[in-house]
Amino acid sequence: MATSANPSRDDFAAMLDETLGNEADGGFEGRVVMGTVTGIENDKAIIDVGLKSEGRIRLSEFAPQGQPHGLSVGDEVEVYVDRVENADGEAMLSRDRARREAAWDRLESEFGEGKRVEGQIFGRVKGGFTVDLDGAVAFLPGSQVDIRPVRDIAPLMGIPQPFQVLKMDRRRGNIVVSRRAVLEETRAEQRQELIEKLAEGQVIDGVVKNITDYGAFVDLGGIDGLLHVTDMSYKRVNHPNEIVNIGDTVTVQIIRINAETQRISLGMKQLESDPWDGVAAKYPVGMKMSGTVTNITEYGAFVELEPGIEGLVHVSEMSWTKKNVHPGKIVSTSQEVEVMVLEVDSEKRRISLGLKQAQSNPWDDFAEKHPIGSTVTGEVKNATEFGLFIGLDGDVDGMVHMSDIAWGISGEDALALHRKGEEVEAVVLDIDVEKERISLGMKQLEKGAPAVGGGATDGLRRGEVVTVTVLEVRDGGLEVQVGEDGATGFVKRSDLGRDRDEQRPDRFQTGQKVDAMVTGFDRTKKPNFSIKARQLAEEKEAVAQYGSSDSGASLGDILGEALKGKN
Repeated sequence: MATSANPSRDDFAAMLDETLGNEADGGFEGRVVMGTVTGIENDKAIIDVGLKSEGRIRLSEFAPQGQPHGLSVGDEVEVYVDRVENADGEAMLSRDRARREAAWDRLESEFGEGKRVEGQIFGRVKGGFTVDLDGAVAFLPGSQVDIRPVRDIAPLMGIPQPFQVLKMDRRRGNIVVSRRAVLEETRAEQRQELIEKLAEGQVIDGVVKNITDYGAFVDLGGIDGLLHVTDMSYKRVNHPNEIVNIGDTVTVQIIRINAETQRISLGMKQLESDPWDGVAAKYPVGMKMSGTVTNITEYGAFVELEPGIEGLVHVSEMSWTKKNVHPGKIVSTSQEVEVMVLEVDSEKRRISLGLKQAQSNPWDDFAEKHPIGSTVTGEVKNATEFGLFIGLDGDVDGMVHMSDIAWGISGEDALALHRKGEEVEAVVLDIDVEKERISLGMKQLEKGAPAVGGGATDGLRRGEVVTVTVLEVRDGGLEVQVGEDGATGFVKRSDLGRDRDEQRPDRFQTGQKVDAMVTGFDRTKKPNFSIKARQLAEEKEAVAQYGSSDSGASLGDILGEALKGKN
């Protein structure tokens, strides 16, 4: 056995393992150790780490490019042992690897504690940038550079600044950092401090930073507030750029502050006098005035009476004659119109306006120009199952009911005689201005027709029996007249007699006189006559006077007695 004075080869190997570390412990290689600078030659430093040979490290690894390395002989530095010796018998050392390993140890500790780390952006790669975290290289995604997109990153490169580590994988050598997270956290702290200094109702100056369709964002000195388009002015604003531009300094009032979401609502119109104050007294119901159409919808048009005061003209109040049409076919945007105030609701800030009320009512005009009984001419606008609509003066329509088209024929047959676009004459039978209705008659213009609205029926009573003269024999009955210039009326075929054989119009002749009963009057006050009703009335009277239910006399005997009584 070898003595300590004369160690054997095995003893020497054991002592070497004890000094450098054995293979079970991973050896000396791949570890960071302390070394001493024993010399500086040209661009390299000679480092002794206690191995059988020294190692050489470039001076550029000890300082950033262009800066002095600051090394002196005897300085102690941490280095990474890559290999115990290379082909030249020298130790292969690295200052960069040592710094990187130390940086990873520190970063893992800070990442676990959620701390920020300091680094410098030094390069650009696909999708982002590279950051030097004091030896460890991290990836900074482009979306994590700033809160808002940055076009030029040059001013940020090479400057020590804080970052937040988002992800670390030492085995793969992967580190992802974010500058944006730091800025957002800092901004949140600043926003909280600013919000605590602000109060609702406070008036403050700000700078317009951004404009959207629904409003403008105003910088209040580190925190943004939203100036909604509806709070910019009392008048209608179609787009915020009509009031403000980016970069403008504006005076606003803080309307609301939401401490939880840190959202601030701003207003400009709140600093102006409210035009709706006293609006009911300023615009009384029935007042006529001019306004400008600002907006058109399916249900009406908005008219500006003054800046900040708008009223709605509902589609039903736009025209006397044009019904169920889009408001855009009656008025256009920016058109100046005359309107009437119909209703004012100051609490709801609503004014109801009428466009047609500011114009003359064509139904009144027609009634004034064409009284009942006058004759008018118009074009058949439409034919329905119950009558004809005739276009009249003033863009109004009148209706001829099917029963007033012609005498002696059914309403359906009378409708078939006319077509759309045909020009016809008619008599005004009735006018209802409130309901906007005009009743016309065409058959009243025929020969022998009674004068509409006159006194041709004066003296006639329902149930009265009169003597009439046959004016015309038709398939549907008889056209008759009372006396020489009395009222004219009609006896329907079914009213010509009690029995079916008697209900033949051809058994009568023009000029023949017959007795008939007045059974009623039509809408034009024209009398209706019935021979059948007269016969039934006479039979009833004869039975009452000359017979009874138990007398045993026949109807013929009773009528004979009645006739003798008359003689």
